[in-house]
Amino acid sequence: MTQRGVWQLQRLTVSYCEHSGSSRGAREFVQNFLPLFAEDNKQIEVKAELKPGRHPCLRGEYRNGSSRQVGLKNEPQEELLRQAMMLRGTIGRKASLIVKRRHVQKNPSIQAASEQTLQSL
Repeated sequence: MTQRGVWQLQRLTVSYCEHSGSSRGAREFVQNFLPLFAEDNKQIEVKAELKPGRHPCLRGEYRNGSSRQVGLKNEPQEELLRQAMMLRGTIGRKASLIVKRRHVQKNPSIQAASEQTLQSL
C-alpha cells in the first residue's frame, strides 16, 4: 500500500527448506511465482533464502522499521502468492485502538425501541 505515493513494503523474504515436505509449496512458489512477483513489483527487494530444517515463512520489512512474519507450513503456492500480496498491501503498523476494541453485539438494543414508544406518546 502506498502512503503519500510511497510504497511501504521495502523487503520481502521467503525462507524455506530444500528437503522438507512442509516447504513444498514454498519451493514451487520460488520457482514459478517469485520471479514474476519481483518483476511486477520492482519497488520491493525480493529474496529467497534456504533455512534447512525449518518451516517456510514469509517476512515483510517496512519503511517505518516494523516487520511482519507469516507462517506458511504446508501451504500451496497460490496461498503464498496471496500472502505476499497481503503483505504488499499493508502499511506495516499495528491495527488502531478503535479497531482492536470494537464491540459488536448480536442482539439489538432494547433502549432504542423504548425511546420510540415514548416519543409517540
